[in-house]
Amino acid sequence: MSSGAGLDGIDVVVLAGGLGTRLRGVLGDQRPKILAPVQGRPFLDLMVEWMAAAGAGRLVLSLGHLAQQVTVHLDRGRWPIPIVTEIEPEPLGTGGALRYVLPRLHGDPVMIINGDTWLDADLGAALAAHRRAGCAASLVCVRVPDGQRYGRIEVDAGGFVTRFLEKAPDPTPALINAGVCLLSAPALARLGQSTGPSFERDVLAELPRGWLRAHVCESARFIDIGTPESLDQAADVITPGRTS
Repeated sequence: MSSGAGLDGIDVVVLAGGLGTRLRGVLGDQRPKILAPVQGRPFLDLMVEWMAAAGAGRLVLSLGHLAQQVTVHLDRGRWPIPIVTEIEPEPLGTGGALRYVLPRLHGDPVMIINGDTWLDADLGAALAAHRRAGCAASLVCVRVPDGQRYGRIEVDAGGFVTRFLEKAPDPTPALINAGVCLLSAPALARLGQSTGPSFERDVLAELPRGWLRAHVCESARFIDIGTPESLDQAADVITPGRTS
């Protein structure tokens, strides 16, 4: 379980508007990635349970491609926490999608999570560390044994992110962005002023030095379900309701 108050009732934005092109051979053209089946259930259901168990107060689902499939699914279910849906009018990228939902967000900080991410880590501890540090933004990072599928993160001796590196054919261990970020008021304001399509490249990577702190989870199990191979492996990694 999460330590202390967990996520303390904060808003969590789930970025789930992508095209999911790498999974179309598995899901077809009528099922969005966030409804991909894991352990016989839609991934969204597992994520909602995960966030509820972690102590989130409300989910804001940022939707785009095949959004109607998600809203129909939500209308048929009963959920342990409130869920708000926002559908982008056109593909906006992750940065644009976050700017679009920004007026609907409550509180400080808010958490942003990729809609294809599962991280077996104590998110309440990440929130507590973010508040203690008093920083504008915190990026949850994990170490993976083979970093070539991911962009790498460089961190200075003070624990702040200094650089985002693009994917490279390097199979060595790497520190990577785990797809979970906390933004406080100064970083949310920078998000609102940004114009680029990418949250990572155009917002996080452009924050002033010393604004973005890395919260490193050394031994957390992590998976994204964005490829057929990782989706197939997800059932061995994901433990519904577990938050640490």
